[in-house]
Amino acid sequence: MSVEIRNPSEDELRKAMKAVEAAFGEEHKEEDLDRHQKAMPHDRFLVAYDGEVPVGTTASLPFDLTVPGGELAAGGVTWVGVLPSHRRRGILTQMMKRQLEELHERGEPLAILWASEAAIYGRFGYGISAPMLQLDADRSRFSLRDDAGPRGDVRLIDRDEAAKVLPLVYDTVRRRVPGFTRRSELLWDLYRLADPEHWRGGSGPKFYALVEFDGEPVGYAIYRIKLDWQEGFAKSQVKVVETSATSAEAEREVWRFLFGIDLVERIQGRLDPGSPLFLMVVDPRSLKLRVSEGLWLRLVDLGAALTGRSYAADDSVVVEVQDDFCPWNAGRWRIGSDARRTEAEAELELDIADLASAYLGAFDFGQLAEAQRIRELTPGALQRASDLFRTPRPPFCPEDF
Repeated sequence: MSVEIRNPSEDELRKAMKAVEAAFGEEHKEEDLDRHQKAMPHDRFLVAYDGEVPVGTTASLPFDLTVPGGELAAGGVTWVGVLPSHRRRGILTQMMKRQLEELHERGEPLAILWASEAAIYGRFGYGISAPMLQLDADRSRFSLRDDAGPRGDVRLIDRDEAAKVLPLVYDTVRRRVPGFTRRSELLWDLYRLADPEHWRGGSGPKFYALVEFDGEPVGYAIYRIKLDWQEGFAKSQVKVVETSATSAEAEREVWRFLFGIDLVERIQGRLDPGSPLFLMVVDPRSLKLRVSEGLWLRLVDLGAALTGRSYAADDSVVVEVQDDFCPWNAGRWRIGSDARRTEAEAELELDIADLASAYLGAFDFGQLAEAQRIRELTPGALQRASDLFRTPRPPFCPEDF
């Protein structure tokens, strides 16, 4: 189908944003549109027009993503939708291609997203890169193993104080965990700390709990409580929005606090796969953890992405990379501390999406090969590649976008 894909004018932007309502079946409040316009650089919003009618959108927020050994610029892909009247006509493919070309021209080597449907983005070269756990825990069964008792203090703080101290904890964690994004003061204010009533989904307001050791902030929890009383008994749930802690000991105190809230039956929210909580509790089963695919990643500029991360071994492996969607990445690459294009014989063969799944350290090359996602051409190359990409802990992304 012939459509025009372009940046909307200032006058067209809000109408284009409203068009996505029909794609997702939701209504955007005017204050939300104001919020999104403040956060989204205008030249990063793309709209597909059928004549003068907006029929699809995509956008990308500018992020710095923590990768093993450093940070790289990444486009946070969001606002992706096509009207039901215009689906299955190739519009999404055209928008994705245009967006990746623009990110490449901007010098942003990575693209990241949360998928509304997991089956969509693999065909555009995105791979699962930072899985997460969903927690739906039974509060009554919570107890800590070998518990020496609480340490430090926990304070409930207001939004103004949260804006000052929570970023200190977050940034300490962000610097060492692949998958975290740098969060600007604007994003803290507009999204993570914001609390409009229509975001609550039947729950109460956001609460901000700060854990301190010797007066220093070391952890926090942002949460809501969804009240539920049945036949005189409290069946309420704690809805965890975000937790962060600078050490295992601090994380223990964050969860001790959340599981200690009275008149609550269940604790629900995301959990970092690198969290020690599963091994800290007497009854791990009671946490009811479920794996979800989490963050997806696309290697936009493979050369910049490979040279922008560190490696765990003094070695290199030659890989043949297939990338039909962004052909500038295709070919043979030497992966390691001297990453570059090469004419040497390939030792592994894989698709760009599968390399993305290994990039942050979520999966090693052996796991991908077991899933028939990689072909080993030289014996031992899988193990060497896995040694190169090994990270001290799994990646995790707490950012919503």
